[in-house]
Amino acid sequence: MRPSIKEILQMEPGGDLTSVSGWVRTRRDSKNVCFLELSDGSCLKNLQVIIDFEKYNPKDILSHMTTGAGVEVHGELAQSPGQNQSVEFQASEIILLGDAPADTYPLQKKRHSFEFLREIAHLRPRTNTIGAVTRVRSAASFAVHRFFQERGFFYIHTPIISASDAEGAGEMFQVTTMDLENIPHIDGKPDQGVDYSKDFFGKRSALTVSGQLEAEIFALSHSNVYTFGPTFRAENSNTSRHLAEFWMIEPEMAFCDLNCDMDTAEAFIKYILNYILSECSEDMEFFNKWVEKGVAESLRKVAESSFTRITYTEAMKQLEKADAKFEFQPHWGADLQSEHEKYLTEKVFNGPVIVTDYPKEIKAFYMKMNDDNKTVRAMDVLVPRLGEIIGGSQREDNLDKLERRIDELGLVKDDYWWYLDLRRFGSVPHSGFGLGFERLIQYMTGMQNIRDVIPFPRTVNNADF
Repeated sequence: MRPSIKEILQMEPGGDLTSVSGWVRTRRDSKNVCFLELSDGSCLKNLQVIIDFEKYNPKDILSHMTTGAGVEVHGELAQSPGQNQSVEFQASEIILLGDAPADTYPLQKKRHSFEFLREIAHLRPRTNTIGAVTRVRSAASFAVHRFFQERGFFYIHTPIISASDAEGAGEMFQVTTMDLENIPHIDGKPDQGVDYSKDFFGKRSALTVSGQLEAEIFALSHSNVYTFGPTFRAENSNTSRHLAEFWMIEPEMAFCDLNCDMDTAEAFIKYILNYILSECSEDMEFFNKWVEKGVAESLRKVAESSFTRITYTEAMKQLEKADAKFEFQPHWGADLQSEHEKYLTEKVFNGPVIVTDYPKEIKAFYMKMNDDNKTVRAMDVLVPRLGEIIGGSQREDNLDKLERRIDELGLVKDDYWWYLDLRRFGSVPHSGFGLGFERLIQYMTGMQNIRDVIPFPRTVNNADF
């Protein structure tokens, strides 16, 4: 297997390296020398290739050595007299693998807007910014698995197609094989509704909004498990924070109460941040310089902080007495808005905060009720610059209380028959949380639009590529 440019840049001059491959990023010409900057995506830096015309003059293909061209270069690795690199590659032969004509190739040596790059998502990974995002995303994915695997968690693959709505929100993408031009109806009567028994799964089905409920099945047999996969929300929202398809990380832990849940969430965030700061230092320097100044230091501060823990009621008291003008006036019973979360983390506590014990009316049906019958054992992890980054709770393990909660919210109990069975047979206290992976990548890189931290964003009116 050929060495990557990242590996080559760390090699000593000379040696056995006789060829390199990559794409031309830039080209400079002088009277006797042509300088090519070569990239293969393995790191932010390029490898400088020197074509000394007195030794080798590829006149027949030199005009094709333009930005974006794929090439294979033969020669030797030599010490570089330049200041920005320790080695360079001196060419003795160049093979053009793939042309990229300058008059039609859309990525030239200039800054392009992110809006434009979204229109060419098949080419945007070749840019410095999206390339750096890709490397951070890959490293963070590995760190997620490493964190849980090191702690004895089992990785569970939960279904993409589901017949239940984990959040009770109803914003789901329906999955069907029915002919939409000839939909079957109950008893053949349109006013009786759709006959889903004629559909592929025999019932109404949709793309999942969460793997949590299924993960609970395995938590109640294997103790500690996690999911990490795509989830879907048919929310008609066209903002910089929303996607129709995104990836979720959802651990579930048996014999674990809310305090255990908070401890795990805090350790998890710190682990991922420390891993990225250590393993992606070059890319983080890039984001620090070109995307959001101070982003790396802000991550370091969170990673070194002790997360403040307060109840929702205490948070509301802080917000109600705040000397600040909020767009949404805080009051007990209202959900925390992003502006409230940022105020708590940046103005009141100057660091990450975990808010617990929310009113039951603003949280999902599966969260465990507190003794006051007004609040549930929920927790949200808030961080400066972003606000909420993790949402979780202790799950309701009492069958009667869970059934009452389902009835209160008007959910169809039969849809959750198997979920209720978990409380009938060997129920134990258990907890978990969810983290939107793209929200995490956005936070770590400082990127302003969530569409720029996922390879192929799925949003309203956009399913290209």
